[in-house]
Amino acid sequence: MDAQELKSKTPDQLQEQLVSLKKEAFNLRFQQATGQLENTARMRAVRRDVARVRTILNQKAAEAAASN
Repeated sequence: MDAQELKSKTPDQLQEQLVSLKKEAFNLRFQQATGQLENTARMRAVRRDVARVRTILNQKAAEAAASN
């Protein structure tokens, strides 16, 4: 997932994406705790994707506030 792809989405779509990523992060943490996690690199990727989505949401909110 890249930032350009995220910038084209609406804030509602980004919120849905954020919820989905947080659920995935929770499931990955659960798998790690039970010793079932196979792809440990996925945890890092999900964390970074969450940060990207939050950053884009904050940028869109700042743009909306500046335009009003």
